[in-house]
Amino acid sequence: MPSERGRHRLLLDADTGIDDAIALLYLLGTPDVTLEAITCTAGNVGARQVAANTLALLELCGSSGVEVALGSEVPLEIPLVTTEETHGDQGIGYAVLPPPRGGISARHAVDVWVEAVRNHPGQVTGLVTGPLTNLALAIRAEPQLPMLLKGLVIMGGAFNYPGNTTPVAEWNTHVDPHAAREVYAAYEGLPVGKLPIVCALEITERIECTPAHVDAVSRAAGAGAEILDPDEAEGTRSTNGNAVVACVSDALRFYMEFHRLYDQGYVAHLHDLFAAMVATGEAGFDERLATVDVETGSSLTFGQTVADFAGMWKREPNARIVTGNDPAAVFELMVRRLSQVARLHG
Repeated sequence: MPSERGRHRLLLDADTGIDDAIALLYLLGTPDVTLEAITCTAGNVGARQVAANTLALLELCGSSGVEVALGSEVPLEIPLVTTEETHGDQGIGYAVLPPPRGGISARHAVDVWVEAVRNHPGQVTGLVTGPLTNLALAIRAEPQLPMLLKGLVIMGGAFNYPGNTTPVAEWNTHVDPHAAREVYAAYEGLPVGKLPIVCALEITERIECTPAHVDAVSRAAGAGAEILDPDEAEGTRSTNGNAVVACVSDALRFYMEFHRLYDQGYVAHLHDLFAAMVATGEAGFDERLATVDVETGSSLTFGQTVADFAGMWKREPNARIVTGNDPAAVFELMVRRLSQVARLHG
């Protein structure tokens, strides 16, 4: 582990696709943040590809000392479904990075989580930007994990809002709804400060990255203009001389083309970036307490997250659901942080 400790100690669990990658670059560019480790779960792509992507991104940014551990390669109870059509065959769009020189940790992701909270109780914040499989398994191994963490931020779910995988289900939750159900159950009745902060689709889809934001990152990094032209042929690659800017551009072009294909405009929803900013304390937000449960039995609503805000179930709250955010502030911060990484390592 790194010898210097930032004010914010984060343990990131990711299924490193495009928006996870942008979130990781943001974290690497944020002062006072120490990544305890990154644990990998299957989701956007298979877990081993997730690990390769994560290692390659760390090396791109000169952060090869961060431990990357492999977690579960399958959901708890159902077959794995991945989404290469959304994130590309390798998970990071059109971006192509050199094969990582570093290797996967000898430790399993579950051991990383459990040992981190036992060794540093109340000091580590968990950030999960993929399915909740690894966290559910870690809680099975250490039932006190929710109390031993400083806090937890989850990107997942959709509350009174359409899903992006089925009419009612969000992707991360739908990949492993049984794990999500276990995690929320483990938090029921805990002190409010320990409850997970949940960044669901109704909030994260407000974080719409446009070509102008990518151009702003490039210019702020001193790398000149970076134009993502919607009229260019699909698959056009960046010619930017800054490797970080080119990676961001090539990844986000794929994501923008995907969103346009589904009539959402030439934009990219950076779900995980916002969740990362919540975890570092840099993003302002509004929230409401609720009791969350996840549907695992119905073929019609499988993977749906249901929030009881009014207390109708007579159960204690288990989540702090984000209900408001400031997209303009998120992108101003993204430009500052990513351009810093690009200046240093591009």
